[in-house]
Amino acid sequence: MAKRPNVILMNCDDLGYGDLGCYGSTKNKTPTLDQLAADGLRFTSFYTASAVCTPARGALLTGCYPPRIGFGSFSGLPVLFPGFDTGLSPTEISLGKMLSDAGYATQMIGKWHCGDQPEFLPTNHGFDHYLGLPYSNDMGRQVDPPSFMPEMPPLPLIVDGEVVEQQPDQSSLTERYVARALEFMRESGDQPFFLYLAHMYVHLPLYVQPQFAEQSENGAYGAAVESIDWAAKVILSELTSLGLDDDTIVIFTSDNGSLGDNPAPWGNSEPLGASNDPLRGAKGDTWDGGLRVPGIVRWPGKITAGTECDAVVSAMDLYPTLAAVCGADLPQDRTIDGKDIKALWFGETDESPHEAFFYYFMNDLNAVRSGKWKLHFTSRNEKMSEPQLYDLDADIGETTDLAKHYPDIVERLSALAEVARESLGDARLGRVGNDIRPVGRVENAKPLTVFDPNHRYFMAEYDLADKG
Repeated sequence: MAKRPNVILMNCDDLGYGDLGCYGSTKNKTPTLDQLAADGLRFTSFYTASAVCTPARGALLTGCYPPRIGFGSFSGLPVLFPGFDTGLSPTEISLGKMLSDAGYATQMIGKWHCGDQPEFLPTNHGFDHYLGLPYSNDMGRQVDPPSFMPEMPPLPLIVDGEVVEQQPDQSSLTERYVARALEFMRESGDQPFFLYLAHMYVHLPLYVQPQFAEQSENGAYGAAVESIDWAAKVILSELTSLGLDDDTIVIFTSDNGSLGDNPAPWGNSEPLGASNDPLRGAKGDTWDGGLRVPGIVRWPGKITAGTECDAVVSAMDLYPTLAAVCGADLPQDRTIDGKDIKALWFGETDESPHEAFFYYFMNDLNAVRSGKWKLHFTSRNEKMSEPQLYDLDADIGETTDLAKHYPDIVERLSALAEVARESLGDARLGRVGNDIRPVGRVENAKPLTVFDPNHRYFMAEYDLADKG
C-alpha cells in the first residue's frame, strides 16, 4: 500500500474572508499563510455550512449539513452553551473516528464546541488525545456580562477527558496548543497522523501576547491574526524538520465569517478591525460574509503550487475527500452531503460537484446557490417579501437584486430549494426533513466546572467584557 498522507487541518474561529493577505487584507501581516496559498491551492468560493460555531464544526466533522445531524438548534439557540444536554451524537462517525479506524494517530487541539458532556468530547469521537476548550472562549466568567445572559461557569481547559485548569491565561493558549501539536507530530513516528488544530483566535475576547500586540497595525485583532500565522509557521517548520513536507496535506480555513469592522456585540465600543471584504454581511448572516471563508490546501507534488479555484465547495467536502486520499472507509449507511473534490485539488476539473449549496441559519433555509446564482428567501436580520436573486460573479457583494429580470433562474433555484426542504426541512415554513438524524442527548447534564471563591484561578473573571 502506498504511503498515506498525514493531515493537518487548521480551523480558525470567526476569521473573515478578507482577513488574510492572500485574500486581500492590507491590515494584517500573514506571510506564512500567504506562502501556504502560493505553494498550494486557494479556493475563492469555499463555504462553511453555517454562519455560527457549533453547527459549522459539526458539519466539518461529519460532512453533513447541520440539520442533517440535529445541529440546527440547541434549546432554541444557534450554538451550544456550557452544561447543555445535547452534542454530536455518539452514532455519528466523525472525521477523527473515520481516520482513526483507518490506522491514523489522531489529535484534536483547541475549540471543540460539539458538546461538553463526556459522551460528546473528542476522545469519544475518534481522537486519541485532546487539549483545548470545549466551547467558545467567552463562555467563562467575565466582567460585566449582558443582563440577559446567565453567568458562565469557569472556563475549563481539558486534557483528554479531564479538566486540568480553570480560567486559563488565554494569551498563552495558542503557544501551548502549538507545543502540543509539535509533540504529537514527533510522537507519531511512522504512523500517519491527523492533527485537527482549532484555533481560539479570533473569537472574542482577544487576549494576545505582547510581542504580537506591539507589532500589530490592526490592534488586538491584527495581533490575533498574526498569532495564527506564527502558529502555522512553527508547525510548517516542524514538518520540514521531520522531513514530512511532501507527505502531508495542510488545510487552512475558518468556521464562519468574521464580525466585520464593527464593535463587539457586547463589550468594547471600538471597531473590531475584522474583514469579510468584498462580501456582504458577517458572522451570523446568510449573506456570503457569514459563510464564505478562506480555504487553502497544500500537498507538495500532488497539488500544483499557486493555483486558484472558484468552484463552489464546502468544508463538508473535506470529509469524503480525505476518506478518498487517506484510504479510509466512507460510511455507506447514511447520507453524506459533502462531495469528493480531489479532482479539483489535482486540477483535473474546474467544475463544482455541487448542483446547489444551501444556506441554513438554525433550521431555516435562507438561501441557495447554484453556479454563479444565489437566491435569498429570507435573512436572519431582514425579512423579504419576495426572493432576491444575485449574480455572485458580477456582484460578489450582493448589492443588486435581479429576481425580476431572471424569473427562470428564480424558478430553477426555488426547485432546488424544495429538494433541500424535503430532505433537511425548513422550520420557517413548518417543513420537517425526511432524512435527518437525532442529535446526541444525555441525562443529568451539568457544567464541567463550578465557581469556587476559594480556588486560586488565574483570573476569577476575565477583565475584558467583549463577547460575540
